[in-house]
Amino acid sequence: MIYYHTDDILIRNMEQKDIQIITDEEIAQGWHATTEKYEMRFQHQAEGKSIALVAEYKGSIAGYINVYPNSEWGAFANKGYPEIVDFGVLEKYRRRGIGNKLMDIAEKIASEYSNIVYLGVGLHHGYGSAQRMYVKRGYIPDGTGVWYGEKVCEQYADCCNDDDLVLYMSKTMI
Repeated sequence: MIYYHTDDILIRNMEQKDIQIITDEEIAQGWHATTEKYEMRFQHQAEGKSIALVAEYKGSIAGYINVYPNSEWGAFANKGYPEIVDFGVLEKYRRRGIGNKLMDIAEKIASEYSNIVYLGVGLHHGYGSAQRMYVKRGYIPDGTGVWYGEKVCEQYADCCNDDDLVLYMSKTMI
């Protein structure tokens, strides 16, 4: 399904062929990427658990985002709130409006399920632009503190500042 289309940007459902392209592009820019994560997202879409989206810029894969209408993870798990998961724009395609358009479409999809949408954002510097974007879009911390993996990271607990250290944020859709 196509969700958005202009001369430069196309946003559509993820296809099997996209998995290797995204993985290869992320590895090329120095990220720790494997096909397993994207295969899982694609499978969840096939099972009806999620909507997996891909953005193309002038015909090349440029980014991706996933919406889980009733997420099983994080601060709002199993409460009927959609979660936005694994949002990314490849570095060579940034600052072209692709990320904002992916978020627009993901939030529109999420609003079909609930008036609240949430996401978890990593805390290391690699997530800096995403952190700023979410605040500008009206997301606020949920108040549970920092999470590591699938649970709250307790006060004074040791943790690793990797992709599993996140802050959950939510937004009320109007």
